Amino acid sequence: MISLNDKNVLITGGSRGIGAACVRLFHKAGANVFFTYKSDLVSANCLINEFNDNSPVAIQMDMESEQSIIDGVNSIRKKEHRIDILVNNAGIWKYGEIDKMSLEDWGETMRINMSGLFLVTREVVPVMKENKFGRIINITSTAGQRGEAFHSHYAASKGAAISFTKSLAVELAAYNITVNSVAPGWVDTEMCTEVFANIDYKEEVRKGIPVGRIATAEDIAGPVLFLASELARHINGEILNVNGGSVLCG
Repeated sequence: MISLNDKNVLITGGSRGIGAACVRLFHKAGANVFFTYKSDLVSANCLINEFNDNSPVAIQMDMESEQSIIDGVNSIRKKEHRIDILVNNAGIWKYGEIDKMSLEDWGETMRINMSGLFLVTREVVPVMKENKFGRIINITSTAGQRGEAFHSHYAASKGAAISFTKSLAVELAAYNITVNSVAPGWVDTEMCTEVFANIDYKEEVRKGIPVGRIATAEDIAGPVLFLASELARHINGEILNVNGGSVLCG
C-alpha cells in the first residue's frame, strides 16, 4: 500500500543500525535513496551491494562539519534538484556521569545529535519549500522525554530535537512540509553492542518491556516509513513512541 515511487529521500547515518533498516525499507517502497556515512566506507558499500537495481547512493558527511553537510546536500540537489523526504537519524550515545563529564564530551554529543540535525534540516528545507512538499522525520528517543541517568548529554540533545520537531511542524506546515519524530526505546543495534554484551543486563532490559522483546532496527524503520507516506499526511508535530510499552509518554 505504501509507495514512494519517484520520491527522493535522504537518510543520515544510513550505513548501519536504524539508518540501514530505513535505507532497505524506503528502497523497497520505490524511493530513490541517498544515505550518509561518516567514515565507514566498508559498511556503506556492503549495504549498497545488497541491491540489484536503483542502488542507494552513499554520501560521506561529517555531522560536526557545516561545510561537509552543505556539500553533501548540494550534491543531491545537483543530481536530483529536489529532496522530498529527510530522515534525521545520525547520532551518538555515550556514557557520561555528570561530575566526570568534560565539556568536550558534552559538546560532541550536542554537535552531532542536535547541531548536525539542525544543519542538515536547514540545508534541505529550501529545496522542500521550492517544491511545496516535504516530509521530515527526526529520530529522537524516550530519553528525550523522560531523561536518562548517566547519559544526560544524550537525553538533553534528544529533548532538544523533540522541541525542534514541534517548532518546525508549525513553521513549515504552510509549505506542505510535515515534521514528525520517531522516539525509540531500547533497540538491538550496533550502538548497544557494548552494553548488551552483558547478557544478564540485556535480559533485564527485555523483561522491562511489556511486549517481551527488544526492538530491532526494522521495528523502528516501519513507523518512519509510515510517517513519510501519504497515509500520514495529516500527522504533524507528532512524537511517535516505539518502545513496546516500556515508556508511556503522551
